[in-house]
Formats: sequence, C-alpha cells, structure tokens
Amino acid sequence: MNKTNTSWRTPTLILIAGCVILTLSMGVRHTAGLFLQPMSADNGWSRETFSFAFALQNLVWGLGSPFAGALADRYGAGRTLLVAATLYVLGLVLMSVSPTPLTLDFSAGLLIGLGLSGTTFPVIMGVIGRHTTPEKRSLALGIASAGGSFGQFAVLPIGQMMISTYGWQSALVLLACGVGLIAPLAYAMADGHKPSAGAGQSVVEALHEASRERSFHYLFWGYFVCGFQTAFIMLHLPSYLVDAGMSANVGMTAVALIGLFNIFGSFYFGWAGGRSSKKNLLVWIYGLRAVAIFIFMLIPLSTAAAWIFAAVIGILWLGTVPLTNGLIAQIFGLRYMSMLTGVVFLGHQLGSFLGAWMGGRIFDETGSYSLAWSISIGLSILAAICSWPVNEKPLARLSAAT
Repeated sequence: MNKTNTSWRTPTLILIAGCVILTLSMGVRHTAGLFLQPMSADNGWSRETFSFAFALQNLVWGLGSPFAGALADRYGAGRTLLVAATLYVLGLVLMSVSPTPLTLDFSAGLLIGLGLSGTTFPVIMGVIGRHTTPEKRSLALGIASAGGSFGQFAVLPIGQMMISTYGWQSALVLLACGVGLIAPLAYAMADGHKPSAGAGQSVVEALHEASRERSFHYLFWGYFVCGFQTAFIMLHLPSYLVDAGMSANVGMTAVALIGLFNIFGSFYFGWAGGRSSKKNLLVWIYGLRAVAIFIFMLIPLSTAAAWIFAAVIGILWLGTVPLTNGLIAQIFGLRYMSMLTGVVFLGHQLGSFLGAWMGGRIFDETGSYSLAWSISIGLSILAAICSWPVNEKPLARLSAAT
C-alpha cells in the first residue's frame, strides 16, 4: 500500500472524504430533473432548451475529466478539487439568475460541467485506487461509487423540498452552499504525486499505450452506453411520470429510489469485482438493463411499476463505475489511473450528452419518450457485446515490473 505524504491521511480517511465529496457533487447533480419543468415554465423554454444545457454539461464534464485527472496525477487531487468546487458553486449561483438559454448554457452547461469534471469519479477514484491494496481496491471503489448513489438518494428529497418551499431560484443557491463543503474536504485528498509501476512513462506515452489496446476502446464505448442511459433516465424520468398524470413527488421518489438501491448495487459489484471477472459482470449489468427497460415499457404504467423499475435499474445504475475503473487500474496500472479513467469517462459523457439532449428533442418532435426508451434498449445490448471481449490481463510492462 502506498504511503501518504502526511501520516494522518490514512486510506480509511481518504475513502471517507472521497465518499462525502461524491455524495455532495453527484447528489446535487442528480437534482437537475427536478428543475426541468419549473425553470422551463417560468422562462418559457422548451424541454429541448433545458435538455441541451444539461447535455452540454455532460459533454463539458467528459471533455474536462481527462485534464482534471492528469492534473490530479501530476499535482495532487487537493488543488484540482478546490478549483473544481469553486466553479461548481459559481455555476449553480449563476444558474439561479439565468434569464436566457445562452446564460443557462454558460452556467449549467460550462461552469457546472467543469466543476463536475474535477469533483467526481476520475479524480476521486484515482486517489482511492492509489491508496488501496490490489485485493481491496475493487471493494473500495464500489464503496466510493455507493457514496455518489447515497447523494442521489439523500439530496433529491432535500432538493424537492427546497423547490416546493423556497422556489427553484433559492433552492439552487442553497444547493451551491452544500457544494461549497467540498473545499475543506479537498485537504484530506491532497495526496500529491504518487509514483508506481510505469512511473517512467510520460502522459503522451501512457495515452499512446492505451490507444493501442482494444480493451480500452471496448470500455470507452461500453461507458458511452452507460452515460446515455443514466443521463436520459435521470433527467427525463420525472417528467415522463408527470406526463402520465402522476405527481412530481412520484418522479422524485423514483429517482431517489434509483440512488438508494444503487448503494447496494455499487457495493455488491465492487465486492464481486474483486472476486470474479469484472468484464463478465459488465456484460450482466448491460444485459439486465435492456431486460428491465423492455419490461418497464411493456407493462401498464403505474406508481408501483415506476418504483419497482427504479429499484431494479438502481441496482444496475453505477455498478459499472468500480468495474470499469478497476479494469483500468488492473490493465494499465496506477500511475495515470485518473487520467485514463478520465478518458474513458469522456465516452460516458458523450453518451450522457446524447441521452439528455435526444430525450428532450425526441419528446418535442414526437410528444413521447417511446423512441428514446427503445434506443436505450438497443444500446444496452451493444454494450454487453462490447464488454465481452475485454482482456483483463495486466499489460506485459506491469507483469515485468511485478
């Protein structure tokens, strides 16, 4: 196990701090769907206008993640987290006073997207991975993923309560205050530069090495599908249920249930990834998502059906995160783990961009989300196929170093 440059920064403390940061960052991010209808109604925007801003957010988040990961690998995660948290807070505050689609794109899209790139999985998982032994790494990454899920479960009801009590503008400012708590937690994650096997590589060499491996591309496109599905469901499921005549609380509860059950799913898949084939588990996750969505589309829509679907999809929600990040560490090593997971995460966010934007565009064009649900099913099958040929063996360079 790597030693930290300060004795009090133990692996356990780093894991706890990382979980809390992900709880705050991901929890606030998952409230976006709650703001779609009130903000659109008050500003006279179409659903595509709001959806595009959050699609842009996902794209900026993805594009910024490799750079945030590289900065964390080079200079330590603490500084990266501090800058990113500041951008996140500023984006939420400006979003609360955005009068036009352009200002919404700048605040919710650009600033919050940059904030998320430095306060979420690539940076946090890189620090945790460097401070965890190989036999415990997958479980630790699963626990961290569960932290993001707990945020989705815990923050969503708070966000809905704030909107109902204070209005959506004040709710955004209050959520910004919560994100500000990431700043002091960043100090615990300030691990600095951590050499490991492959430390002689440059950033360019590490990227070139990864680009030559087919497994890296398989993981990229599998994560693309994960991003499409999670962004579409997170942003549009509440409105899909409201359109069916249900209350806003039913939609909020459904998204919160996804977060609740994903706590167990992330923990389980993190644990299972340390004991069996990670790529086989990815095949199961994507395959079961296709089955769950198909059944949800087939049966009559009701509150019970929505909540059961949320529970099932929640178990499968972010189980891909510890498995995909664990495979990156397992195949390519730890030296550039944050950067390489950031590159793969770019695939996730390209999918998120399309899932968020196309959901709104399809609804505006057809008056229904049916086509978007069907696309999600087809993509899930493709992701399962992409995951199957992933080669889990460490590169020859790592084997020689060991």
